[in-house]
Order: sequence, then C-alpha cells, then structure tokens
Amino acid sequence: MYGTIARLHPRPDRIDELVALGRQLESGGRTVAGYRLSFIFRPDKEIYDQPTLFLIAVFDDRESYVANAESPEQDSEFRRLRELLIDDPDWMDGTFDAL
Repeated sequence: MYGTIARLHPRPDRIDELVALGRQLESGGRTVAGYRLSFIFRPDKEIYDQPTLFLIAVFDDRESYVANAESPEQDSEFRRLRELLIDDPDWMDGTFDAL
C-alpha cells in the first residue's frame, strides 16, 4: 500500500469545519481508483506551537495515489481544505506495510 501522512495546521476556529469537510469528501460519492481509506488524527497532547492535525490517506499502490494527486478533482478538494489551514501541509509520501 502507498499513501501520505500530512501535518496540518488548521485555523483554530475552523478545526471542526476541517473534520466535517473530510467526512463530506469521504462520503461524497467520488470513486477514486485504488483508494483504501483515510483518517484525521488529533493528538491528545499538543506538542507543537500551534494546533496540529495529521491527515493519513492510503491507496493500493503508488500509481493510483499519483493519479489521484494529479487529478483536477483532487486539486479542487485540496483548495477547499487549504482555505481552512494557516499554511501549506507538510506531506510525507511513502509505503505502508501491514504488521
């Protein structure tokens, strides 16, 4: 499996809106080839100097991940997400190995 973990700095007054947008996009009916699942991780303890969430998205393989990342639909979804953030996400793409 392949995907990304992104560190997000949401605008403090828009965290719930960000999570709601993720749920809306997840249930919105857009079919993405190779997509498996995604999560928003909210740390119990704030260790950064600002609110921080992590977005995790998993695909079958690198090819399906890249195809989605380069699609106009994903660009539109990212632009909606970006409006809720203080700055650009810090992306870490790579392989997920089941344990």
